[in-house]
Amino acid sequence: MKGKEMLLGDVIARSKKIRENYHKLENQYHGSEWTIEEDALAFLTDAGIIGRLTMAQQKRWPISDNELSQLEHKLSECIWWLIVLSDRMDIDIMNSLDVFLSNLER
Repeated sequence: MKGKEMLLGDVIARSKKIRENYHKLENQYHGSEWTIEEDALAFLTDAGIIGRLTMAQQKRWPISDNELSQLEHKLSECIWWLIVLSDRMDIDIMNSLDVFLSNLER
């Protein structure tokens, strides 16, 4: 879908389906799904990696070009994690985002 706009509702639906598939794998390999806390930790880990990759992109941290190529992926992964976390915590992220943006616009 590169170069195409995606509707947030579609992104959310796809994200939920992918997370359901990961839950199946977690049950298969570990006998239980990750907890919300484990999902949050995974998000925070990826967010930390974005910090380091950002420093590298800005020439403030030495890193290989191969590692730096992960920045785009990690940014998208963090958006996915935020959608997953909001869903698991029964937060309507579309509504929450609308309220947040409306408040900033004021």
